[in-house]
Amino acid sequence: MPHYKKTKIPLLWLRRHTSDREFMLISSVLVGLTAGMAAVILKTLVHYIHVLLAYGNRLLDQPYWLVVFPIIGILLTVFVVRVAFNGSIGRGTAGVLFSISQKSSMVERHKMYSHVVTSAFTAGFGGSAGLESPIVVTGSAIGSNYGRDYHLNYRDRTLLLAAGAAAGIAAVFNAPIAGVLFAIEVLLTDISISAFIPLIISAVVGALCSKLILQEEILFNIGQREFFAASHLPFYVLLGVLCGMMSVYYTRMALRVEELFEEYQSKVYSRAIVGGILLGLLIMLFPPLFGEGYDSIRLLEGNNAQEMLQNSWLAFFGTNEWLVLCFVGALALVKVFAATITIASGGNGGNFAPSMFVGASTGFFFSRLVNLLSFNNLPVSSFAMVGMAGILSGVMHAPLTAVFLIAEITGGYTLMIPLMIVAATSYAMVKYFEPYSLDTKKLAQKGQLLTHNKDRTILRIMKIQHLIETEFQPVSPEATLGELVEVIAHSRRNLFPVVTADRKLDGIILLENVREIMFKTEKYDLVKVRELMVKPPAIVQYDDSMADVMKKFDESGAWNLPVLRNETYQGFVSKSSIFTKYRKLLIKTTNVA
Repeated sequence: MPHYKKTKIPLLWLRRHTSDREFMLISSVLVGLTAGMAAVILKTLVHYIHVLLAYGNRLLDQPYWLVVFPIIGILLTVFVVRVAFNGSIGRGTAGVLFSISQKSSMVERHKMYSHVVTSAFTAGFGGSAGLESPIVVTGSAIGSNYGRDYHLNYRDRTLLLAAGAAAGIAAVFNAPIAGVLFAIEVLLTDISISAFIPLIISAVVGALCSKLILQEEILFNIGQREFFAASHLPFYVLLGVLCGMMSVYYTRMALRVEELFEEYQSKVYSRAIVGGILLGLLIMLFPPLFGEGYDSIRLLEGNNAQEMLQNSWLAFFGTNEWLVLCFVGALALVKVFAATITIASGGNGGNFAPSMFVGASTGFFFSRLVNLLSFNNLPVSSFAMVGMAGILSGVMHAPLTAVFLIAEITGGYTLMIPLMIVAATSYAMVKYFEPYSLDTKKLAQKGQLLTHNKDRTILRIMKIQHLIETEFQPVSPEATLGELVEVIAHSRRNLFPVVTADRKLDGIILLENVREIMFKTEKYDLVKVRELMVKPPAIVQYDDSMADVMKKFDESGAWNLPVLRNETYQGFVSKSSIFTKYRKLLIKTTNVA
């Protein structure tokens, strides 16, 4: 018997001998443990690849290796994806949301390990992207496939999918609260209180995995250095506005760079080489762009930004305060391009860590600029930390996750007030200009995002071709009244399309309009259908959106409308069938009860 089947036997016994709630609690522990261990493995792989490159052989002391390594990492990623995973492994959080809304929360099995392998190559060799998105996909795949193997329904499977994601985020940062909030804000937008328990259990188990196994140098933890002063409140508000503007810049620039690389979608290796070279050149100019960037965040938080210039060409000019300030400001702007090039050229990673990098740089730049201009003496460390929450909130559209993540990794809640102010201000600004986050915008444009604005999106997903009814009996415009009566006698409908020999729609016959004349047998051979038909109140085109169709129903007051495709009659669509399909989709896509 295969090993995986042997391991399923005890759980199958539990499935039969426990209640649904008890089994879900046990499942949340197992999913959290597995996702947490996957996160531990990924962080460890990336750490030791980077240690080997940066310290073991001292290769990074030579600037040209900064160009070579990212190319190697991206090419390795592309090669593995093409050879082992048929050329595609999906895109981060957007792929998970697509699986929830379009695939009944079924995530491909290979995603339980494919993102670990590929993102380790990308980030380990210097790709300027984060590991959080691959970990979210990995944890989601673990939860989804666990639910599939034990035949759980859609709601429970979706809950375990989110629990796996929560465990992954919790393990990366040793931040269980942030893991739970991420699952709720990003993956599950409609959730009941009862669903919190499995999410909390998985997140705690995932955090324990990293806490017990990972070394302190691998975990991203920062000690709280300074406290919040009420006199700094106006500056935190200004920082929130700046973070909102930077978040809009981040989102729009990232999408534009992605569009440029999409033109070379079929030339995967050429795209990888070009992207790797561009990334390498950026890293040569700005060495802190190498890898995830958490070491640089620590320097910014510790007010030691001058150390970031040590391997830079700018070190020739010394460590002047204004030079350091301009360098950090440039990093905040350029990191967007580095991260997007890494991902768009074929590497695997996400925008979570880059958002935090941009946030720390923005907070440092703002507070240091104020201090240099002698307006105030702002705590640079606190502003760098709070800036991370501002950009993370704006780019990911997850303000609660941002607030509690920074609170947890700093080991205290003394900055809770400025964190909330900056995250809320940034989110409010971004929401006005960009209704959807960077990860969800393309899905929303295609109408494939059911976890946000569900009512509107369900209508966008419904397609006319799936709702056409063809059992309406057509009649020829040259048919007689007698022939029409014969058709009516064998039909259960009260509406009949008048269709020509080349399937053009001439009109419709309503039973209520011919009820009187159909009993006058003397006119059966004298009256033609052409004389009895009327013009349909509206015409639905085959490629009309459901919003347009519903507008036509509202304006015409009809319950059935004919559908044409290139002027050819296809059938009818009814308002009742649309409502029925809508209700089924709404029930199906309600995540957790």
